[in-house]
Amino acid sequence: MEFDLENPLTNFNDFHVSSSVPTFIPSFFLVESDHMPTETYIKTLEASDLATSIRREAICSISQFSCKFSSFLSYLAVNYLDRFLSSQGLPQPETWVLRLVAISCVSLAAKMNKLEFELTHFQGDGGYMFEAQTIKRMEYVILGALKWRMRSITPFSFISFFISLFKLKDPPLMDVLKARAVEIILEAQNDIKLLEFKPSIIAATALVCASHELFPSQFPSFRKAISYCPYVNKELNCYNSIIDMGWRSNKAEDMVSQQFSSSERDMLKRRKTNDYGKNHTVHLSQVQHC
Repeated sequence: MEFDLENPLTNFNDFHVSSSVPTFIPSFFLVESDHMPTETYIKTLEASDLATSIRREAICSISQFSCKFSSFLSYLAVNYLDRFLSSQGLPQPETWVLRLVAISCVSLAAKMNKLEFELTHFQGDGGYMFEAQTIKRMEYVILGALKWRMRSITPFSFISFFISLFKLKDPPLMDVLKARAVEIILEAQNDIKLLEFKPSIIAATALVCASHELFPSQFPSFRKAISYCPYVNKELNCYNSIIDMGWRSNKAEDMVSQQFSSSERDMLKRRKTNDYGKNHTVHLSQVQHC
């Protein structure tokens, strides 16, 4: 079955999709930790500039190899990378080893998405050209390290669920909120401070940040809906980490301009202006104490 980051376990009996909103049961949230790097790996990155540099170099290679494909493929490949390095340990800073791991992660992500590709698509500049058999052997090493759990549960797997808690009836509002949250999640993956948080928490926090930017008057009710969700347990501590990355409202405005017609943008701007007039004292502390 074709892999979908939003619905990664659609072939499992404990995951059901009705219309466009997935229905999750507790076991789904419990298994998300199996798709995260270990605490030891995260602490190593936090304590070592060299380790952080190695990861950054590998991610740069993944970005280079996957530039002709979607951002979601790159995201999946980085997820494989972190979980693999978490299991096997960080290699010495030998460029060819990192590039081999990176290209193998991208190749596996492309195969999961059933994309037609040639290995030459992934190998351009950089001075290293790997044979197909070499990449295939590394793929098997990665598959073994990840215990063949390639249908990664990521923050994208939880967005529709959390949006459904907001009870939004206006499709354009739902679309722009989801699009902004997706942008935040994609950009946040490279920050090691967010690796410790579960995918569901990152998804919930991204939606909280997006709602704060786009619909200030509805922000308290959105925050309350998510914080009351039993699967979240009020763990929105990664809000500060995302804010530290330097998110600004102009990014949200740019997204609105790109995705909506002039009449739709006017409607959203009027609603946002009214929102600020009604509730212009939303403070960071309101989210910190969710």
